[in-house]
Formats: sequence, C-alpha cells, structure tokens
Amino acid sequence: MNRILYLIGLCTLALPVWAGENIVLQSGFRLAADRHEVDGATIRIFSGDGVTEMPVSLVAKVEQVEVEQVEAEQVEAPVTVAAPPPAPAPEPSKPTPAVLTPANLAETAARKYSLPSAFVASVMRAESGFNPVAVSPKGAIGLMQLMPGTARDLGVDPTKPAENADGGTRYLRDLLARYEDSPNQVVLALAAYNAGPAAVDKYHGVPPYRETREYILRVLKTWNPPGVAGNSSQDPAK
Repeated sequence: MNRILYLIGLCTLALPVWAGENIVLQSGFRLAADRHEVDGATIRIFSGDGVTEMPVSLVAKVEQVEVEQVEAEQVEAPVTVAAPPPAPAPEPSKPTPAVLTPANLAETAARKYSLPSAFVASVMRAESGFNPVAVSPKGAIGLMQLMPGTARDLGVDPTKPAENADGGTRYLRDLLARYEDSPNQVVLALAAYNAGPAAVDKYHGVPPYRETREYILRVLKTWNPPGVAGNSSQDPAK
C-alpha cells in the first residue's frame, strides 16, 4: 500500500509535466484519466467531467502519459477506403420445369408407343380417375393400376407416376398387338388389361365378368373412337 501511495505521490508532483495518466489495474486493464486523488483506501479517477471511485487495492500502478505521446496518439492515421468488390454476375435464369400432370403423362406415353392419346387417357381415367397414388383392394398401383408382378415384368416402379404411365401404356400396346387380327381388337385388349389375357383366352373373348364389361364401357364412353362407340373429337388428355 505504501509503495502504491508513494508512486501516486510522485506522479501527482509531476502533473505539470504530463498530459494525462493511465491507471493500470491489478487485472492489467488500463483506465485513461486526466488525474486522480487518493482518499484513504479509495482512489478517485477524473476523466473529463466524470469521476470513478474504486479501492486503491485494485490499482497496480499509475503511468504518466507525456505531451508528445498524447499528441502522437491524437494524430489520426490516414484511412484507406477499399473499393467495394464487384457485384457478382447474375446467375442465368433456369427454365421452369414443366408440370407433369396425369394428362401430360398419358399424352407422352401415347406418343412414345404410337397410340391415340385420348385412348390412353381414357384407360387411365377408368383405372384410377387420374389418381397417381391410387391402390385397388387387389393391390393394383397408380395411374394405370399396374399389379406389382406386371410392373416387375415391365421393369418399372409403379409408385412413380411417369414410370407407371409408361409401363401401363406399353402393356396396353402389347395387348393390342396380341389381338390385332381380331375385329374386336380394342375390346379384347381392354378386357385383357382388366381381367388378364388368360381370362380372355379361357372364354375366347370378353369374360362374363360384370366388372370387366363395365370397365370396357367406361373406357369407350370417354374415348368414343369412330367405329367403336360413336364419334367424338374430344381428347381428355388435352
């Protein structure tokens, strides 16, 4: 304590020679001050119009700041303003992907396998009502209601709408080719799509299943091709 007071006393006597003080605390932190006063165990630190009081025991030493040092500290170094970085080049706009609706998928698959798009769309409507996540009580899946075994033979994932539409349309084309020599080609192909080719072969034509016969009528009603069930220019796939 006496050593600190002695140091402070010496600094006070030298005030006219110095321009200010640095009060160095025991923690190593420095407080800039104009001057200070010691009152018993308390030190008052004056800086501008403010006064800070603290125990003298927190002070490690007082450093005097020379006039030349103050002036040097007050000289502002030139500030170099860096040029702003160039603005990044705008990214090229990406084309908006086409929305793949069931009708789009039917038309794409029909074009691929050279079938009327209205015909494929009518089958898709009768099978699933254009519902890509439809699952029948028997386990048929998706837009074209492919059975897992049929989808496996076709090499498609029936849970993916694009693959389902592609596989179902390819299977439909194969059935049409199977019965191409029959005057009832379309009807037999639809019967085989619904009930299976084995049932068509067994009954030598459309099986006597109410579900299959109603299914064929639903497809023909929405397709309405010339020479089969009337004539209409409407294409549900568009």
